Parts: sequence; structure tokens; C-alpha cells
Amino acid sequence: MPMEQTGSRETRLRRITSRLAAGMAAGLAAMAAAAPAAADVINVPQPWQMGMMPPHSEMAQNMVSFHNGLLWVITIITVFVGALLLICIFRFNEKKNPNPSRTSHNTMLEVAWTVIPILILVGIAIPSFRLLREQVIIPEPDIVVKVTGHSWYWEYEYPEDQGGFSFISAMLERDEAEAIGQPYLLAVDNEMVVPVGANVAVQVTAQGVLHAFALPSFGVKMDAVPGRLNETWFRAEREGIYFGQCSELCGAGHAFMPIAVRVVSEEAYAEWLDEARAMFASVDDERQVAASD
Repeated sequence: MPMEQTGSRETRLRRITSRLAAGMAAGLAAMAAAAPAAADVINVPQPWQMGMMPPHSEMAQNMVSFHNGLLWVITIITVFVGALLLICIFRFNEKKNPNPSRTSHNTMLEVAWTVIPILILVGIAIPSFRLLREQVIIPEPDIVVKVTGHSWYWEYEYPEDQGGFSFISAMLERDEAEAIGQPYLLAVDNEMVVPVGANVAVQVTAQGVLHAFALPSFGVKMDAVPGRLNETWFRAEREGIYFGQCSELCGAGHAFMPIAVRVVSEEAYAEWLDEARAMFASVDDERQVAASD
């Protein structure tokens, strides 16, 4: 498969991104300082944490509830089957039962072990299809963001009604992440920014190789396939910074493709759009010139 970028174009793009990082970080820091305290919440995995990431969208909450319900069903079935096996081992072994029964059929028992699993599966299928419908049927979006996976960074593109600009989001080095108080391997130079309570449609694609756009706190995971445009959505319920990662083995840099989404108020989002329009519009022009060289 041909490489996505080579030589001078890659160097130019990374230089442009580096120049943006300092200015964008300062702008986001100012925006975060003006926002409520809830916007400082960073949703990251914790040491020795068990279970799923805390959900911060209705869809993610429904997914966690469905998972927890299934866990109880699986546990009950496992305990029941295990108990039957132990009864067979200790009650019907050769020593305690030297003359085994030669019964070959039991109509009620055979009906029970056929009908009961069917009812269990139907009981699981109903909420499962309801949840799948919620994921697949996208409501009328307030914002549409196109996400493109590259080797190995993400690119975000906002449509004309949101300013018509795009930018590259790459992982920060350890010292850069620590300087802004964010976790290494998850912090990025340019975050995807969306307003709280808005329906955000995410169009996902890739260049070169397969990727996967995953945000556990929003219940989002969508394959990024070259030449194909997939779509998913989320509605964040709380301001803050939410992290994800590429969830498809995509090559040597797979571990270094974090995703960061900053959820802000409507007012802060409008301010960010004004700053981003001015900043990234000129960068898009430079990128087009670099690509044409």
C-alpha cells in the first residue's frame, strides 16, 4: 500500500502544526479559565479502576446499564450450570450410584431446556435492538464534524456553517502534557471542541490504513475506513475534557493516536469558533500550497 505522505510535505505539515500548538494552547487555556469549574473535569482511566469509563451521554449510560444487566444474567446462568455439574459429579458418580438410571427421555425437561433459553435470548434481544437503533439512527445534528485518521494523527474538519476550517490533532510529548496538567499519551495539541447538550454528528474516514474513532465516555466507536464515510453521533451532558484512542491496530504509531474532545458552553464554543476561524483558515491555505509543491 502506498505511503500517505513523504518527505517535504510531511515536514511542512508538522511545522505548521507545531506553530499552531502554542497559540491554540493559550487560547484554550483562557477559554477554560473563563468556563465553569465543571469544564476542568478530565475524564480519564484511573489506576486500579474496574468497570467501564463513567458515561457522560445518554447513549453511553444505556450501554453501561445494558452491560450491567447482562452481567447479572451471565452470572446466574454460570452459577446454575456450575451447580448442575457439581450435583452430577458428587451425586451420580460411580461410587454413590453403582446402578445408574437408564431413562432416555423426559418430555417436560426437554421442553424446559429448549423454551427457557429462547425466552432468555428474546429478553436480551429486545433491549439490544433498542440500543442498536439508538446508535444507528442519528437525530437531527446541531453540528457535523468530519474526522479523518492519518498515520498517525487525527484531522478534524468543521463545515461551512461552523466556519469552514480544518486542523490536525497530534499527541503531545510528555513534558508538554505535564505542563498543561493533562495525561501523557492522551493529551493533544489541538482538541475537538463541541458545545454541551448539542447533537454532534461525526463523519469518520481514513487515509492510508484502517483506524477506529473511539470515545468510551460517549459510547462511541466507529471504524475509519479509507474510501468510505461512516457516521456516528453523541450528545455530551457535561462540560469537560474527554479522551479516547484509536481502537484499530493501524501500524507502528497505533499507541500514539489519542483523541481529545473538549465540551464547553454555547458561549465558549462561539468564542472558540471565532478564534479557530481566524487561526485555521490561513493554515488551510498554507497546507494547500505545501501539498501542491
